[in-house]
Parts: sequence; C-alpha cells; structure tokens
Amino acid sequence: MLAYLLNLCGWLLLPFMDGIAKYLSTDLHFLQVVWGRYFFMLLISIPTALIFFRYELKFPNSLPVQLWRSFFLFLSTILFFYAITSISLAEALTLSFVSPIIVTILSIFYLEEKVGLHRWIAVIVGFCGVLVIIRPGFIDFNLASFSALAAGFSYAFYIIYTRKLSFTDSAIVTLIFTGTVGFLIISLLVPFFWTNLNISQIVFLILLAAIGTLGHFLIILSLRLGEASKLAPLGYFEITTNILVGYVFFDDLPDLWIYLGLFLIVISGLYIFMRENYK
Repeated sequence: MLAYLLNLCGWLLLPFMDGIAKYLSTDLHFLQVVWGRYFFMLLISIPTALIFFRYELKFPNSLPVQLWRSFFLFLSTILFFYAITSISLAEALTLSFVSPIIVTILSIFYLEEKVGLHRWIAVIVGFCGVLVIIRPGFIDFNLASFSALAAGFSYAFYIIYTRKLSFTDSAIVTLIFTGTVGFLIISLLVPFFWTNLNISQIVFLILLAAIGTLGHFLIILSLRLGEASKLAPLGYFEITTNILVGYVFFDDLPDLWIYLGLFLIVISGLYIFMRENYK
C-alpha cells in the first residue's frame, strides 16, 4: 500500500512542474528551462542528502544502469518540455501516457516479470487510445505531438531502469546521479540559447526544480517497494492535476477525441492494476 501511495503522490505533483515549464517557455528557450530544472535540482538534493541521508551516500553499484536511467529521463524531459511549448499540457501528457503500456512490455524483457493474456489485451486497448488521439490520416501529426509520444517511450525506459536500480542503489544516490548527469549534458547545449534571467524567472525555476525533485524522489521510493508493471498505471492519475493546471493557468481543456483516447488508455491501465491486485 505504501508503494502505491508514494507513487500516486509523485505523479500528482509533476504536472505543477510541467505547468511552470510551459509558463517559462513563453519567454525562455525550453532548453534553458531544462537547464534550470537540473541545476536547481542539484542545489536542492545535494544539501538535503548531506543533512538527512549522509550514510546512504556512496558511489553507485550499477554505474551503467545509472547512466542509462539518467539519460532516458533527460531525453524525456527535453522532449516533453519541447512538446508543451506548442501543444496543450493535456494533449502532451495524454500522448506520453503510452509509457505505462511500454513499461508493461519492457518489464518482460528487462525485469523478467510475467505478463499474461489479459495484460496484453489491456496493452492493445491502450494503444488504440493513442491512435484515437493522434488520428493518423485525419489530423496533422506535428513535431510537438511526435515529441510528446517519444517522451512517453523514453520515460518508460526510465521507469524500467529505476526499478532495476531499486535493488542495488539507494533512492537518494539515484536522485543525485540523475541530476548530475542531466546537468552536465544540458550545460553543453544551453550556452547557445542563453538569455539573462530575472528574479521572477529564477524563483519559478527553483520552484519547478523543487516540485520535480520531490515528485521523482517519491516515485523512486515507490519502485523500491512495488513492481514496475503494477505501479505503472498509477501514472494515469497525473492527468487530473494536469487538466487542472492547464485550465486554471492556460485556459486549455482537452477536446472530445483526447477524452476518448484518454478513456481507453486509462481503462487499460486500471484493468491491469485491478487484476494484479485481485490476484
């Protein structure tokens, strides 16, 4: 139960980070927003680790897995932050909701978790939901839409590698390593797109990083306690705060097709969740 609670809280927090990122992207290049997310993440997580988790700090036991996990989260962040510069939060998040479906598939090969017929049917239903949203041949599938979908694929790998690390490294080590790798990569790119920050933008970047750090820390902790394929559907609840943030701050509401596609995707995920817990 604790794993589900931690996971759910993490997902419900993250849309507030996305909303701030979308707001800042109206004045800043999205890569600079990504830089702020990682830079201030390190400023928050390192002192926190030294004060509260000092005895857990040590070099990662699974360096290659840490590197891959950090890369996939970084890639997912860049792809998603780019997507929300052009499309609504709800549309971008709904397209990225392909990640729990991909997690279910990847858990077979990377985590050796068993996936039966019922779960495969749920995966297919979820994929149909994605097709309803993008409506191939009926609407233009633009670069931002593709970017949101690709962010979901990348995030699925991030979840898988997070689960693998839960057996070898502490959550705080994983969090700091993630921030360090992301910061080093984005620092090579951001100088080409840099603009001077004002006080308001700095405050919002700090808030964005704080929310993202806490959200991901909760998700990392939850994956130490529960299987990735069972926790993955809880990510669908992110849409509740996502729609709230999109409507209150950007006057965005999903259209009928997005609601229909979202319904199919969420039903597929909740079916997996309820069936696994019924067993």
